[in-house]
Amino acid sequence: MDIQTTSLGNGAVPANAAKPPTVASAQEHQSSNVLILTPSLTLTLDDSVLTIAGIDKTATKAAKRAHRNCGIGLPARGRSRRSIDYYNVLWAEVTEDRKHLRIDYAEQTDDHYLEAQHLLFSLPLLPTGEVDNSILETVKSWLEILLDRSYGSSARRKRAWVVVNPHAGPGGADKIWRKQVKPIFDAARMPMTVVRTTYSGEAVKLAQELNIDDFDIAVPCSGDGLPHEVFNGLGQRPDARRALSKIAVCHIPCGSGNAMSCNLYGTHRPTLAALAIVKGLPTPLDLISVTQGTKRTLSFLSQALGMIADLDITTEHLRWMGPHRFTYGFLVLALQKKVYPCDIAIKAEIEHKDGVKEHYRKQVTQKGPSQSPQQSDDDDDGDQGLPPLKYGTATDKLPEGWELVPHEKLGSFYCGNMAYMAPDANFFAAALSNDGLMDLVMTDGDIPVLKNIGLQLAMDSGHFFDSPLVTYRKVSAYRIIPRIPDAKCCISIDGEAFPWEPFQAEVHQGLGLTLSKKGLYEAPGPLNWDKVTTTERLLA
Repeated sequence: MDIQTTSLGNGAVPANAAKPPTVASAQEHQSSNVLILTPSLTLTLDDSVLTIAGIDKTATKAAKRAHRNCGIGLPARGRSRRSIDYYNVLWAEVTEDRKHLRIDYAEQTDDHYLEAQHLLFSLPLLPTGEVDNSILETVKSWLEILLDRSYGSSARRKRAWVVVNPHAGPGGADKIWRKQVKPIFDAARMPMTVVRTTYSGEAVKLAQELNIDDFDIAVPCSGDGLPHEVFNGLGQRPDARRALSKIAVCHIPCGSGNAMSCNLYGTHRPTLAALAIVKGLPTPLDLISVTQGTKRTLSFLSQALGMIADLDITTEHLRWMGPHRFTYGFLVLALQKKVYPCDIAIKAEIEHKDGVKEHYRKQVTQKGPSQSPQQSDDDDDGDQGLPPLKYGTATDKLPEGWELVPHEKLGSFYCGNMAYMAPDANFFAAALSNDGLMDLVMTDGDIPVLKNIGLQLAMDSGHFFDSPLVTYRKVSAYRIIPRIPDAKCCISIDGEAFPWEPFQAEVHQGLGLTLSKKGLYEAPGPLNWDKVTTTERLLA
């Protein structure tokens, strides 16, 4: 284990800083949104962007390379006006020498990549070589408005506990962290403690021992396995409920699935995810208790048995292929048409797809984005462990009202807490971060190969949810008992292999905490979820 701690203060001033303008020109025509540094250099806070006019004589060389949709855009030839989206502004301050204004931002250099860059402007000087205090106050007030617009409800300078798995996915996570992500966090002035794991499961122990009062967010740099370890480490603490509600577990995608990043930030690109974390909003997250025997595990993503689990676990040796391992594995398994006989008991809350779609619509349009749970210092549950199990474990008597139903030709049992399980794999279109329900998908194993392939292609077109081959329900708990022992089969919890044995699951609403771009998942939801049906129109 390797630990490194950094805390970035004010940025250094480059040697080639622009020649400062005069104090007289800077004091004219100031307003709360407009900062005039010289008659030819104006910084304006517009509705959604910072507009800079006359930047050519004062901007750093790096800024002049900026282009594309985000970051800073090059103007048409002969004009010197450009803009930076507030979302891309990382930090802004008066430098330590009190003579310069520095703006750090994320520059989009191509469709999937951001770089941390900065602009440096000289402030007007008095004949003594110093900056007038009134000018400093004007600049600082303007900077505060800029930062308010850039961060909105998101906390600034989040204290980050970064956990890097150097062996994640196809490898290279440490390089991704150092070269792509850390510069963005540095530019956002985020204090960081960096830990590099050396063996599988180490992050569980590290999260158990973490001083949670020193940090705001945990940032695993890996596939989905490391967030799973962090959630379970926090969940095994004596103060589990406080830890899980205080530390927002985020994700820098460095693996082959990267589902967590896809759902929260709408991307599996590390630099885009890094910016989304910098600007992220606290979002309560449902967590699921999965029990096998006496063992209790927290799941944040999914639980699978059957073809999907085999697809995830049996392609572990193909991590070097990245996400293409799943495509290859699916084609191999689809040809086998294997079935997994099981007995299943489900605590269903919404049985039919129309009801699921209506639930999704109400949650998104009426409830809106989730808000961060408020926890008082004197909360009676603040130092308690995990919530008690409402339905017991798989070894207990079947809860009242539950019925075990035999499924002779089960192909896949797939229960999810997030929509995307990998880029372009939107299995759970109606998933919500904090509705207190799990989304359950079931398919038969004797589906003809061509129909099975068509079913997978339906995910790309968004028609998977509506396919008649798919059973889709919202559930709060379930028990599943594999009927036939099979040493070659396995159960997948958040992509991790578990024994082929009976297990039970129940959801805990808002037990965990994460950051998202807008307080909701980035998935688009079921097709036409926002359209009024004929029945609804007639009853209106």
